[in-house]
Amino acid sequence: MTTSDSLKVEDGTRISYSVAGQGPWLILSNSLATDRSMWRPQLADLQERFKVLCYDTRGHGESGVSDADFGFDRLALDVIALMDHLGIDRARFMGLSLGGMTGLALALAHPDRIERIVCCDARADAPDAYKAMWDNNIALAETGGMDAVADGTIPRWFSSNFVSNPANASLLSSVREMILQTPANGYCRAARCLQTLDLLRSLDQIKLPVQFIVGELDAAAPLQVVQDMADRVAGSKVHIIPGAAHLSNLEDPDAFLGTALAELN
Repeated sequence: MTTSDSLKVEDGTRISYSVAGQGPWLILSNSLATDRSMWRPQLADLQERFKVLCYDTRGHGESGVSDADFGFDRLALDVIALMDHLGIDRARFMGLSLGGMTGLALALAHPDRIERIVCCDARADAPDAYKAMWDNNIALAETGGMDAVADGTIPRWFSSNFVSNPANASLLSSVREMILQTPANGYCRAARCLQTLDLLRSLDQIKLPVQFIVGELDAAAPLQVVQDMADRVAGSKVHIIPGAAHLSNLEDPDAFLGTALAELN
């Protein structure tokens, strides 16, 4: 049985969430311009082993859009507010891209609340070229809406082989719809949050278990970038999803699930 609801957090933003499954708590956090349905390929299997809290990051899905810009401290506090609301003392956490960065922020600011983290297809810093890319995407969203954003996003999220295969047309269509359903102002606020990303130099302070998953062909979080992150966190290693790009849990859901389960248990 799935329970769905929303919680108004301290700054007045409503965070939408669902809970289902049984076992120890696991929190799932979505990537930019998606919603919690991005975890659908893994959800049934995860719910057989965990009690899964799946939420829409502010500005995405059914969650509200912030009245002001925010940073990763705010995204981490949203998770803590949900945990407090649901009586969750400690939980495992898995996030992809923006969600993975949120997990790292949690590990640094609230290590007593998180048991272990699987950080997927994410980075921990925002070099100048990365910030400039988001300036461009923000301008696209502000002038052309999410249609303009979607056109360039799909080729970055998936490998060329995956995009060109007609068998994947339905999935790609559903991903495009997630992008289009993301409020443009919610997207822009999250993109500005990504420009503030500055966690890399603090990763050596993380003491709880963190493992990294990355698509072999991920251009947004390149393998060498993720390896540098793992090298800074004691006991961490990088698990590569062969042939996959940024949304590795959708491009190769079975390989992703097997890797994730091995690190979450």
